[in-house]
Amino acid sequence: MSTTTHNELPQDFNSLIEVIEYFSDEKKCLNYLLAQRFDGSIYCPHCGNEKVYSFSDGIRFKCGACRQQFTAKVGTIFEGSKIPMKKWFTAIYLVTSHKKGISSHQLAKDIKVTQKSAWFMLHRIRFALATGSFETKMGDGGETVEIDETFVGGKLINMHEKKRDAAKLNPHHNKTVVIGMIERGGQVRTMVIPNTTIEVMQTKVIDNISSNAHLVTDSHQSYKSLYQVYDNHRMIKNVEGHKTVGKYHTNNIEGYWSLLKRSIIGIYHYVSPKHLQAYCDETAYRYNTRTINEGNRVALTLSKSNKRLTYNTLIAK
Repeated sequence: MSTTTHNELPQDFNSLIEVIEYFSDEKKCLNYLLAQRFDGSIYCPHCGNEKVYSFSDGIRFKCGACRQQFTAKVGTIFEGSKIPMKKWFTAIYLVTSHKKGISSHQLAKDIKVTQKSAWFMLHRIRFALATGSFETKMGDGGETVEIDETFVGGKLINMHEKKRDAAKLNPHHNKTVVIGMIERGGQVRTMVIPNTTIEVMQTKVIDNISSNAHLVTDSHQSYKSLYQVYDNHRMIKNVEGHKTVGKYHTNNIEGYWSLLKRSIIGIYHYVSPKHLQAYCDETAYRYNTRTINEGNRVALTLSKSNKRLTYNTLIAK
C-alpha cells in the first residue's frame, strides 16, 4: 500500500456520448468520484482520519487509524449499490441535463436496469441534490425577490367520485402546498408546507429572505403583514389585466411553477405528498445550475453525494 494522491480529472463533458465514452470502466468512475468528493484531502469515511493508504488496485483504501477498508462509494448515495458506476454517471447526467427530468421507466430502459432499481437510483440522486436549510438569505443586496405559492395535486376530472365532490367545495382539497421564492437573475427556493396560514408562510419568508430585499407577492392574506419586517414590499392583484404593475410582477416564479408542473404532468404523472419535496429539489437544482456546462454540473452533483439513503428509509411511512 502507498499514501494516496489526488488526481485531477476532466470536467468538460458536453454530451451524453462523451460521458459514456470517458467513463468506460469502474476504476475511471471511482477515481473521478474520489476527486470530486474529497477535493484533494482524502479521509476515512468511518472515523474521519486523514492518514489513509491505497491498495495497488487504486480502488480500495485503508484507514491508518481505525484500520477499516473503504472505497470512494462508502458514505455516499452509491454505497451498497451493485449497479456499475458508469450507469450511475449516465443517470446523473440524464437527471440533471433533461429540463423536465426522466422517469424511472425511461431510465430503466436507457441504462438496462429494473424499474425498481431505476426508481431507487433517482431518489438517491434527488437526495444528494436536496439543499436542506440554507446558510444565506436571498435579496441581502437589495435584489427583488418574487414569492408565490402553488398547489400540486390531481385534476378534478381524474379524481374518484367521492374526492371529486369534496374538491368541488374546496378546489385545494387533497392537494399539497408549495411555496416558492425566486431572486430575479438568481436562484429559486421551493418548500413543501402544510398549509397557507399566516404563521407558516411568513415564517418561511422571514427565514429565507433578507429584510433588505424588495419583495413582490400576490394579494394572498398571509403576505399582508410582511410590511412589518420588509420596508420594500409590493403586493399585486393576480387577476386578468393586473398581473404587472410597472416593474412589479411575479412572472418569474409563475414561470418556474410551469417548469415544475410540466415535469410532474409530462414525465412523472403522479408525485405523492411524501416525496414531493424531493421532486421540488430536483427541479430547483436544474434551474439553479442552468448557467453551468454539463460536465461541471455532473461534478457538482458528485461533490454533493456525501450522504446515504437506504431503501428502508425511503419507503418508511
